[in-house]
Amino acid sequence: MKKFFKKKLSIILFIFIPIIFLWHPNWLGFLGIQPYWPLFWLLPWSMINGSINGLIFGLFLGLILDSVTLDSDFTQIPGLILCGVWFGRIKIHGDTLVGHFRYGLICCFGSFICGTLYFLQILYKNFSDVAFLMFIPSVQNILAEVFLTGFFAPLICSHLLRVFQSSREKSVMINFAKK
Repeated sequence: MKKFFKKKLSIILFIFIPIIFLWHPNWLGFLGIQPYWPLFWLLPWSMINGSINGLIFGLFLGLILDSVTLDSDFTQIPGLILCGVWFGRIKIHGDTLVGHFRYGLICCFGSFICGTLYFLQILYKNFSDVAFLMFIPSVQNILAEVFLTGFFAPLICSHLLRVFQSSREKSVMINFAKK
């Protein structure tokens, strides 16, 4: 049983993303905003498995998160796909300290991209209905999410990267791209 969990640990952790996304733990938030949880899993997964897998699992993450959210008018798929492809092109750095800070900066930028694409969808749909000043709190929410994602990313992504690398060495993971 222990071997099964070690082999499938990355997929098991993938299943926990919607749970954490919906759980929305208040003690990890800032101004009522949470970090963008999917990027914590997507960054190490894409760095290990490449851009094609990042694209595919970004699509899967977007589909899952869109299906569990109540608002069906807007989607998170474009931002997660873009981040999955971009994260897959980033190579793993040998220096641990630089790698930790790099995860934070990369996740900050990825969170900004995802939040901005989601905001642009809302802005496009509702632009003619209300004044532009009504959207200023959305910009503050994006910036708070970017800060929190960058703050927690070094800790979470570095641990997940080690877990994914150790489980990859012990078994063949799902790999849609040939290297």
